[in-house]
Amino acid sequence: MATLGSHRVATDQPLVRFGADQAIIRGAVVRDGRETVVEIEVNPGRANRARLNRSPLTRPRDVLGTLRTVLFAPEDLTLVKGDPGERRRFLDDLLVARQPRWAGVRSDYDRILKQRNALLKSAAPVLKRGNRGAPRRSSALAEGENPDAARADALHTLDVWNAQLAGVGAQLLYARLRLLRDLGPHVGTAYEQVSAGVSAAEATYRSSLRQATAERIAAGEVPEITELQNELIASFEEVRREEVERGVTLVGPHRDDVVLRLGDLPAKGYASHGESWSFALALKLAAYRLLAHDLGDDPVLILDDVFAELDTGRRGRLAELIVDCEQVLITAAVAEDVPKSLVGQTYSVTLGTVEPVEPA
Repeated sequence: MATLGSHRVATDQPLVRFGADQAIIRGAVVRDGRETVVEIEVNPGRANRARLNRSPLTRPRDVLGTLRTVLFAPEDLTLVKGDPGERRRFLDDLLVARQPRWAGVRSDYDRILKQRNALLKSAAPVLKRGNRGAPRRSSALAEGENPDAARADALHTLDVWNAQLAGVGAQLLYARLRLLRDLGPHVGTAYEQVSAGVSAAEATYRSSLRQATAERIAAGEVPEITELQNELIASFEEVRREEVERGVTLVGPHRDDVVLRLGDLPAKGYASHGESWSFALALKLAAYRLLAHDLGDDPVLILDDVFAELDTGRRGRLAELIVDCEQVLITAAVAEDVPKSLVGQTYSVTLGTVEPVEPA
């Protein structure tokens, strides 16, 4: 309901009960005394549908922003130990939760990137003529076609895609940098609270742009969108030969990373297992606090089987930090894993059957 996807699986099929054709997810969201009914119709293999207060929406993503959640699950350890794509996804998902319009920008960037990569692959034999010297006959050329004219046309088309990708990419990069700037203080504070004051945590942005600009960004500077757009175009020109050789786009937000550090060392590869858990928790708590500050009300906090992964000290400190949150959903296979200070309604879920558990 909050993200139009699952944090566990990449496709919709596992979300639908075995033997059924579709699933309906429905919930009432109450904010400032007003109730909004959100419905998501999950149709594996076909387009999903969404409704607000029973009214169909043209695009499912128009439902984004009605319900805001922050979820922490065991899989989130990959934010620290995993590939750059995990950290980029964390930033972009938080961008959308903060301002839903960024879902459209993300979609546009992915679409243009895919088309530019397709051009680099299909036109590589033609484009390579200017990089390798002597002309060669290529299957990419039609019978009787002028090789020089074909290369000029391919270069012009590539320049068009460069401009389009730079335009959308600069917006996405600018938004990420502003977000990380706002998120940073919350990360440091949350890590200190979760880890009982051991080490200082920080997150910086590693850009794929040219070195001078990348260094400014790593230092915390946020260039304007126009400058970022010009830098992207200049960076495309700088790596054109390598892109043509490899048939893939080597510069842009899809190649960037968020560097997580504990003191003077990168967390990835150096942090202990407990420190990595604390950092992942700190990132999610920081996201929660940023959204609560921006929106003026608390998002729903979801802790999916988290307490089983934490030692006793971290369990207690996490419980202290979330006890005053407006609404928290916790799953646990073993009830004793959840600290006693977290009191609320308990449900038993067995083979798809949900029943309330009366307090002992």
